[in-house]
Amino acid sequence: MEPVKIDLAEYVRSGEGANGESFFHRTDPSIMLKLYNASAPLEIVVNELELSHKVHEAGLPVPRPGDLVTDGIRTGIRFQRIPGKISFSRAVGDHPEKVEEYARRFAALCLRLHSVHLDKSRFDDVKDVDRRLLAQSPYFTPEEKAKVAAFIDSAPEGDSPLHGDLQFSNAVMDADGNEFFIDLGDFACGHPYFDLGMMEICCLHSDESFINETFHMNKDVSSAFWKFFVKGYFGEDADIGPITRMLRPYAGLKTLIIERNSGVAFPHFHALLDDILE
Repeated sequence: MEPVKIDLAEYVRSGEGANGESFFHRTDPSIMLKLYNASAPLEIVVNELELSHKVHEAGLPVPRPGDLVTDGIRTGIRFQRIPGKISFSRAVGDHPEKVEEYARRFAALCLRLHSVHLDKSRFDDVKDVDRRLLAQSPYFTPEEKAKVAAFIDSAPEGDSPLHGDLQFSNAVMDADGNEFFIDLGDFACGHPYFDLGMMEICCLHSDESFINETFHMNKDVSSAFWKFFVKGYFGEDADIGPITRMLRPYAGLKTLIIERNSGVAFPHFHALLDDILE
């Protein structure tokens, strides 16, 4: 797949994340550009583009993907622009008094995603993804890898769509209240528990400075978001403590993605796997 050469002067920068930057087209309001960091391998970008097309074709709530592009240094993807886009995390950060409203709304969006049944032949199984990441990880000993692999094998099966990096910065609302998932590079299928682990690690187990910088809120607000999210996702009678403990090892599994992306170890996240590794 050959990237189309673009002139970056035709775009205006609109935001940034851990993996790159986003841009709006100066004259075409229907285009949003996502450029990966220069260090990102081409196959990572191509993988997100191909996944985005398959997810969009499956009828899931995601922006319509376009083509593969390059500015001569970085590679990226053009997507359908979402007018008036705001992420759930930014909405909560701007209006912390509405944390319950946004948490329940996000929970309902995740329930709709996870209630779909996918053709498993078209998407990676999340267990296979985690096994590959585990095998490639330099941050676990062989003995630890064997124990984590046994947990993955014993975890429930499923055919639900899994965002892969399910957290409140990767879901957005437009000016009309429509909702979309974005950043689909780790999309897979399987049991929803594998998705919910990322929400737990972001809301509860990340440090205060990261939550402030990345999610635009303090840890008290992110913890409140988790409590309301659990009630919205699992039901009003849900017991938050046991559900949080049950999902804890799935949160620990997300260390595999976090360490792959960052290239550094996160020992405090490894502690979430203590029940598996003991």
